Amino acid sequence: MKEGRHDLSLESVWLEGFAISITLIFALGPQNVFVLRQGLMKNHVFISCLVCAFSDALLIAAGVLGVGAFISEIEEIQIWISIFACLFLTTYGVMRLNSALNPVGMEVNLEETKSVKTTIMAGLAFTYLNPHVYVDTLLLIGGASSRYVGDEQLFFGLGAASASFIFFFSLGYGAKLMSPILNNAKSWRIIDLIIAAIMFSIAGFIISPYLF
Repeated sequence: MKEGRHDLSLESVWLEGFAISITLIFALGPQNVFVLRQGLMKNHVFISCLVCAFSDALLIAAGVLGVGAFISEIEEIQIWISIFACLFLTTYGVMRLNSALNPVGMEVNLEETKSVKTTIMAGLAFTYLNPHVYVDTLLLIGGASSRYVGDEQLFFGLGAASASFIFFFSLGYGAKLMSPILNNAKSWRIIDLIIAAIMFSIAGFIISPYLF
């Protein structure tokens, strides 16, 4: 009987970790846009989802182990991450804007992430150059896990990591199913304009605390 209550307790802890993680990851960010676009293009969908989900899982594990408390005190790292993130997102936004406004660029665009290596590098960049991913995984999820010890902390981390895998694979393959509907130049022009606007907005939000 005691064992049953213990199992139920671990299940509840897993669900709490899952709920916190899925709530944070639903916020529209660079990772989500990257996976969504790869799914719409049917371009290395599995590897795109895997890179983002696995990266999140690694950061969540680091947060559960307490790395976030150490990182949060190193202000210079946060500033440099924000600068590189702003430059990367702005550059990607310009690429998407050019793709939307230039029909030739839109055709070439289909080849830009053709290789697996390029896809992996893009997925890693969208993950690790986003300062908010560290706040979500290392600080918020890591901080929430500090209430638990032993198996409970492990199950909390597993629940949080599971949310990333379920979300990204659902997003990537859900978008892949929609790609035939969006397989025309006008739709991609609108999609790329929206993505460019999101990238510029996120870049501005990331760098603004250091400018004003």
